[in-house]
Amino acid sequence: MSDVLTLMDEWGPERVVCVSDSRTGMRGVLVIDNTARGMGKGGMRMSASLTVAEVARLARVMTYKWAGVDLFFGGAKAGIMADPGAPDREAILRAFVRALSQEIPRQYVAGLDMGLTERDAAIVQDELADRGAAVGTPHVLGGMPYDELGVTGFGVAEAADAAARHAGTSLRGARVVVQGFGAVGHAAARRLAELGATVVAVSTAHGALHDPDGLDVARLLELRAEAGDAVVKEYGGGGRVLEVGAELLVPADVLVPAALQDVIDADIAANVRARIVVEGANLPTGPAAQRVLAARGVTVVPDFVANAGGVVAAGFAMDARYSAFRPEPGAVFAAVSAKMRENTETVLAAARAQGTTTHEAALALAQRRVREAMELKGRLRR
Repeated sequence: MSDVLTLMDEWGPERVVCVSDSRTGMRGVLVIDNTARGMGKGGMRMSASLTVAEVARLARVMTYKWAGVDLFFGGAKAGIMADPGAPDREAILRAFVRALSQEIPRQYVAGLDMGLTERDAAIVQDELADRGAAVGTPHVLGGMPYDELGVTGFGVAEAADAAARHAGTSLRGARVVVQGFGAVGHAAARRLAELGATVVAVSTAHGALHDPDGLDVARLLELRAEAGDAVVKEYGGGGRVLEVGAELLVPADVLVPAALQDVIDADIAANVRARIVVEGANLPTGPAAQRVLAARGVTVVPDFVANAGGVVAAGFAMDARYSAFRPEPGAVFAAVSAKMRENTETVLAAARAQGTTTHEAALALAQRRVREAMELKGRLRR
């Protein structure tokens, strides 16, 4: 218990609920970080290496992400310690949501994160017999399938375009590296290509694919649908396969880390050759790396600004949970584009004016909004 207590500070978490099930071997946790601006909302992940500290850290990111885009929900995150490829994954998932039936959906509404799909969101709804228990369900069930639509990756690309414009340049013809070619990375690459960028490298768990003259994004997307992460090996001529991580250091104008957290440390930051870094993944850099990048004049769009497109879409989905009508994708994409561009410009301008890193500027903005809500609700000591 003392380990959980060390996670708590002035912002939260307000509630940490650990659950288990002997029959399935399920172990999991729900962290509701801060609800001053609304009920807990955040993704649910499944990972064999999951920790409570990891989920708490991500719940805090959600607190700041909702506040950063100025939408009225609170930060939360849920996680199941299990192999997403396990044959009994559905039984484990059902056991987890049953164990949290007192919290879902009154205090927390599930979304999708690493290791889970739209079908899993449908299973959450089914297990609790409540359409309001989860968002991100398949289109056939009236949901907003974020991964299928590529909403988050689309927003990352919009943020990249805004950052390039802020820097006085353009994405058209810019060389871009996308680390990770999953739900976020592939959608970001698609939109970046539409905006005129040249994608020179992508990576998956199988390796990194690099071609300084540019990769055929349309072909990569087709191969991904057939081969999954093996796309980098199936691509064939015109690209060279590198070790995972090497893509972070290839010559480029824009780097989009859209894979895992903590992939860019201070040493890597000192050698990144891109002039703009747009954080598609959650927590891909730490404070030390952020300071190194800032000192080198590298423009960084923080994660809870750059990848908040899914949060904007979730806002629409939350409103439509019990509706007979689906959210309109066109309206969602328009809102994501507007929010990503506006927030990117606001944060980059604030960092320049204040002489801080972009993460510090974004954090100050989000914390101010959360603190104001806490003060209005009498949650702070006078």
